[in-house]
Amino acid sequence: IRAGDVVVGLPSNGLHTNGYTLARKVLFDRLKLKPDARVEGLKLPLGEELLRVHRNYRATLDRLDASVLKGIAHITGGGLVDNLPRILPETCDAVIDTSAWKVPAIFRIIEKGGNVDREEMYQVFNMGIGMTLVVASDDAKRVIAQTRGRRIGKIERGTGVVRLQFA
Repeated sequence: IRAGDVVVGLPSNGLHTNGYTLARKVLFDRLKLKPDARVEGLKLPLGEELLRVHRNYRATLDRLDASVLKGIAHITGGGLVDNLPRILPETCDAVIDTSAWKVPAIFRIIEKGGNVDREEMYQVFNMGIGMTLVVASDDAKRVIAQTRGRRIGKIERGTGVVRLQFA
């Protein structure tokens, strides 16, 4: 992984088993919602939304030529902020454009309903990106087409951290 590489994000389909303590506190304690509540913006009742089965990325990754992948980070507890640095060299940062994808409604509801700081949201939850792939710039378009992912950032010289850019 080096400066100039591209970060490709693969979408999540929900919380992916992470952040449930905060989600429950906001949704059930603070907002007083019930599991069967129909919440604007959610396709399913709240309880079903929270229990969506974690997306499995295996089939997506199997379609790729492994030689194009410089790094893969599964975005679990700790969000992009804590998971992506695990694959970065100490001399590079991942600069993430948070406007590059639409954050799913469940995360917006938690953020607004709990008055949760945006930085904390990106450290607790996947915010709609369940896995990241780092690839060379020349391979990015092909990888995005093969995975139905999207370009969410780039690698720059740095100190091994994630820098979130908010619109």
